[in-house]
Amino acid sequence: MSFRYKFCQGRVMIGLSVVLALSLLSSTALAQSDANPKWDLFVGYQWLHPGGTVPTPGGDYNNPTPYKIPDMSKGFGSSFTYNFDPHWGAEFDVGLNGGPSKTSPAPRESTFSVGPRFIWRTDSANYFLHTMVSLNRVTINGLNASNGIGAILGGGMDLPIKKWLSFRLFEADYVWARHNYIDVATGNSDLARPSFDGVRLRTGFVINFGGAPAVAPTASCSIQPSEVMVGEPLTATVTAGNFNPKHTVTYSWSGNGGQVTGKDTTAQIDTTNAAPGSYTITAHVTDPKAKSNNEASCSANYTIKPLPPKNPPTITCTASPASVQAGATVTVTCNTNSPDGVPVTVSNWTASAGTISGSGNTATLATDGVQPGTITVNATATDSRGLTAQGTTQATVENPPPPPPKAAKLSQCDFPNEKKPWRVDNTCKAVLDDVAKNLQQNPDSKLVIIGNADPKEKRKNLAGERAVDSKFYLTEGEAQQHIDPSRIEVRTGSGGTKTAEYWIVPSGATFDSTGTETVDESKVKAVPDHPKPVAKKAAAKKTQ
Repeated sequence: MSFRYKFCQGRVMIGLSVVLALSLLSSTALAQSDANPKWDLFVGYQWLHPGGTVPTPGGDYNNPTPYKIPDMSKGFGSSFTYNFDPHWGAEFDVGLNGGPSKTSPAPRESTFSVGPRFIWRTDSANYFLHTMVSLNRVTINGLNASNGIGAILGGGMDLPIKKWLSFRLFEADYVWARHNYIDVATGNSDLARPSFDGVRLRTGFVINFGGAPAVAPTASCSIQPSEVMVGEPLTATVTAGNFNPKHTVTYSWSGNGGQVTGKDTTAQIDTTNAAPGSYTITAHVTDPKAKSNNEASCSANYTIKPLPPKNPPTITCTASPASVQAGATVTVTCNTNSPDGVPVTVSNWTASAGTISGSGNTATLATDGVQPGTITVNATATDSRGLTAQGTTQATVENPPPPPPKAAKLSQCDFPNEKKPWRVDNTCKAVLDDVAKNLQQNPDSKLVIIGNADPKEKRKNLAGERAVDSKFYLTEGEAQQHIDPSRIEVRTGSGGTKTAEYWIVPSGATFDSTGTETVDESKVKAVPDHPKPVAKKAAAKKTQ
């Protein structure tokens, strides 16, 4: 079981190394960075712990005895790497340990490897990882030399000394190999095909070759605007290139026209009191951490023109809307112009009433709680030279509109007749005559009649009859009022009284019908004072 496990483990490691190596070597599209070497060569000392046990030379083939290969302090290591880009490269590696010895069996181990390497470069150190497939050769006196397949996994750290030279502080690698001693040990023994699980440590120097020379730093200056009048400001900017992005560069500014104030990549030029003419501003960019090729400069030209005659700005303001109800807002806009073509700003918004807040050329006037009348709004236009002009406009706060009309109870009738509880008596007729007069004087008004009934009254539809009888009197009664029936709406209410209420609904008003119901006039008809004895005729027919 141990042999099969190690054999499978070895095949997986070798397969991984081969895939990584082939994927790197096939990446022909990678480009070499100018800031990194194209090749590097490591040469140095190597210590090895082989991590392997082999058959003892001269032992019994059927019963071999193990010989654990000791650590090897005498060694040499070297690797040559071709860099595809700043991080990836193809590495070719050689390692030699052991050598002549007075004692037997004087073991020696050599590795010849190839595979990808990944490196991360910083200003202070370079860190790398690599994985390689190997030819692992082991020579032991008394045994035939064994060439086995192997793999190397590991990494280390280099300390840059100069661009072309680095010191490898350490390299630590896991060294795996598979060997075959079937000629000196039975195939049933683990010693016939041993696996090596070794460790090697290295230190030495790395020599860097190739790579394009460092690109000179650059600086590009610009200024806006390039022409100004005396007293107008300018802004200069600088863009630096090809500096180490990991370093913080410093900026200095100088100029021969106006007062220059520089900060980092931007400088301001105050031309107040400067003489008209053509001038230059210069930026100097420096990388204080770099020892060479660490600075660049650039310049930009600008012109200061004499001031023309000073004309104050103009300002015109308008209010929209010009008339509002109290509580509404008004937008005030001011348009400005400078005859001399200089920038103009608007400020100092004031209002004779209400509250005003402005931003730029626009302000908002709030009229909450303002009495009806005219509000005057003022604003000040100021140009870049300090010349001013006043703008004004007006807005009107209107009187509030009259409240909307409402339905109102005009009067009501009582129905005290116990025998004819639906009857409109003379007292009620007088009340209805006043209602008719109101409707005649206000032809746009309508009438809502609400009939009520006492809960103790048992007559069906009595509340509706009181409303319908009242309507009948107004439209067809003996008083000949002839009120248009379409102007009268009959309803029943829940007042619980023997009454009919008369509500006048002016034009534009609505009646709140909550608690009432519409009377179906196709079912509830007006009741005359002397109704025909319908019930007796019906009874007589029934007896027949």
